[in-house]
Amino acid sequence: MKKTIITVVGKDTVGIIAKVCTYLADNGINILDISQTIVQDYFNMMMIVDTNNAAKQFGVMAEELAALGEEIGVVIKCQKEEIFDKMHRI
Repeated sequence: MKKTIITVVGKDTVGIIAKVCTYLADNGINILDISQTIVQDYFNMMMIVDTNNAAKQFGVMAEELAALGEEIGVVIKCQKEEIFDKMHRI
């Protein structure tokens, strides 16, 4: 299984989760875990997804999600699990 960490941060608006999840579903990416909070009108979401059956390469997916984020007024970042783990090792 290829896991990717996706973070979404920005001013809360209607449809953020729907648009991100629709992109993922349309590209064969399965959501394994999701957490979202809203603090004083700011939206924060972290997802762990399985990109094993993704229709697109990681770089293309990351670029398209970043562009989607700009379109809906949030910042979307993607990191492969192994890089995320190595960056956060003590």
